[in-house]
Amino acid sequence: MEFNGNQTATDVNQTKPIRCIVKLGGAAITCKNELENIDEENLEIVSTQLRQALLSSDKVVGMDWSKRPGISDIACNVAGFRDKLSVDSTNFIVVHGGGSFGHFQASNSGVHKGGLQQPLVKAGFVATRISVTTLNLEIVRALAREGIPSIGMSPFSCGWSTSGGNLPVADLSVVAKTIKSGFVPVLHGDAVLDDVQGCAILSGDVIIRHLAAYMKPDYVVFLCCPINGD
Repeated sequence: MEFNGNQTATDVNQTKPIRCIVKLGGAAITCKNELENIDEENLEIVSTQLRQALLSSDKVVGMDWSKRPGISDIACNVAGFRDKLSVDSTNFIVVHGGGSFGHFQASNSGVHKGGLQQPLVKAGFVATRISVTTLNLEIVRALAREGIPSIGMSPFSCGWSTSGGNLPVADLSVVAKTIKSGFVPVLHGDAVLDDVQGCAILSGDVIIRHLAAYMKPDYVVFLCCPINGD
């Protein structure tokens, strides 16, 4: 992997030490056989367990101040933050798979094979990104409700691209700055540009390999199946 712009390996190494990279497998957070269906129960369990394992405080002050379906009011516990000197946070990164999000759009349009000049592939690229970023937002919201200062980050928007389906270039500067500022980056598998075939699918597992190689976390944890064992 190379670095873009003014970023160097030293810049990444100066980031606060990473305790853990957590991979949330698609099967653990979605109903994989049901199109774009989040497993809300499992996602809530995972989010709670991440808070308990990685944050120092048991007090939960939610950070999702947006309206949720079926709830008339927007939850915003301003008073809960007035007594806090800082937002508890351990330096970790979350990467999640797509599960029932994105796969249908990508496979039915052939995005993984490239060919952006074809109208179907271009439309599928757009549709795939809409789907995977929708899931990313919901995971960020679930983590935020547990008091985890989560920031959704898409590889495409970070300028990551592939070459023949491989990942030779990935600018980690935005990820590093996000961690340094006390936030938890939440990345995901994504549709990205490819300098050989036009476009490709960048998987969460490939993202983790690159993050681990340069950020050298103490642990990499994979949650690959439903928490309840179903």
